[in-house]
Amino acid sequence: MNTKFFLLLIWCFSSAIYSQADKVTVDNSKVGLKLKVNGQDFIVNGMNWDYSPIGTNFNYSLWKQKDDVILKALDDEMGLLKNMGVNTIRVYTGIPKKWIEYIYTKYGIYTMLNHSFGRYGLTLNGLWVVNTEYSDPTTRNILLQEVKQLATEYKDTKGLLLFLLGNENNYGLFWDGAETENIPVEDRKSTLRAESMYQLFNEATLAMKAIDNSHPIAICNGDILFLDIIAKECKDVDILGINVYRGVSFGDLYVRVKKEYGKPVLLTEFGSDAYNAVLHKEDQKAQATILKGNWKEIYENAAGISKSGNSLGGFTFQFSDGWWKFEQTKYLDIHDTNASWSNGGYAFDYIKGENNMNEEWFGICAKGPTNVNGNYQLYPRAAYYVLKEVHQLNPFTNVKSASDVRNHFDKIQILDATLKARVDKAALDSKKIEKLDGQD
Repeated sequence: MNTKFFLLLIWCFSSAIYSQADKVTVDNSKVGLKLKVNGQDFIVNGMNWDYSPIGTNFNYSLWKQKDDVILKALDDEMGLLKNMGVNTIRVYTGIPKKWIEYIYTKYGIYTMLNHSFGRYGLTLNGLWVVNTEYSDPTTRNILLQEVKQLATEYKDTKGLLLFLLGNENNYGLFWDGAETENIPVEDRKSTLRAESMYQLFNEATLAMKAIDNSHPIAICNGDILFLDIIAKECKDVDILGINVYRGVSFGDLYVRVKKEYGKPVLLTEFGSDAYNAVLHKEDQKAQATILKGNWKEIYENAAGISKSGNSLGGFTFQFSDGWWKFEQTKYLDIHDTNASWSNGGYAFDYIKGENNMNEEWFGICAKGPTNVNGNYQLYPRAAYYVLKEVHQLNPFTNVKSASDVRNHFDKIQILDATLKARVDKAALDSKKIEKLDGQD
């Protein structure tokens, strides 16, 4: 028997005996809102994480592979994440309990478990429906049953931090597909549909809390569109998760949520691509600069740091490049440089009237070739080394004001990170040459 697999069996057996879920709560005090794990302050230094070898797309599942492939993937990538100070990963449903517990037990990394809540469609009466209608009774019943089953199955999982429902489902009220487009503008039709959707989010939250009162429930919104409806309909939701792409600054986001909703903010996605659409080449410096600015604001808005006091942390998007993001089912072995949407917040490559956001280049690590076993190696970009320094700061220990946060970030040098990443880029380029030589 494979030694590594044998050790896994031993670990699974002992984990089943001694596993005990943590008590995770949202604490509201005079200094602001904090996440607490077993009574201890916790800032989410998170990462959007998945595993998809070059040549695959959203249909690939690591969890359907052999255990030795899964173990290799987790040991490679969780080691890198732990090294840079990440303490939580965002993972969609499908990950078995044993792997959440393995990741936590071996690497100390928690999991935020994400149910898409009909964001990309669902099966109704045996037929796949692309655009979810949340006012439909059958749809409502299916989604409520799914989240209740999720809470029941995972409530005692060691290493589970919280549940997240949806993924910017408010944008799904406008878009029929899964590809990213320009951020939509509210209209009457979408507003009517949104009311039903947010009502169902709240109903799902109550249903899950009746099963599991040890893990908070968050919803994932696209920016703060429909914030007024959220405030009205989602009173029982614990945390407002937000996917936000505004460039180097989040602007008035924290202030508005504090004033208009009052719930804590957890940034479920944010970041920058590492490709310059103007210069037509990789731009690691620009990506690292934006992420440094993003995390500075996340920490400045944490409880007790003098700003809004409602930031629980965030999840950088994302750990490695998704080579399938453009077209999604075509050219999966090509790292596409097509810019598919426009965002003026990313000034380094923005030209009015032209697209500048490259969906296949959001990784803080570049992806290497897949080996015969189905695994691959990651090559950190400059952003990885910047975030490693960023996460050395804990805003709840030895930090008394926003000036302490500023001083920490002022010491982080983008140039140093860029120089470190050159070694990784050279190693990746060498691997690409080896692969081409092997194909000749």
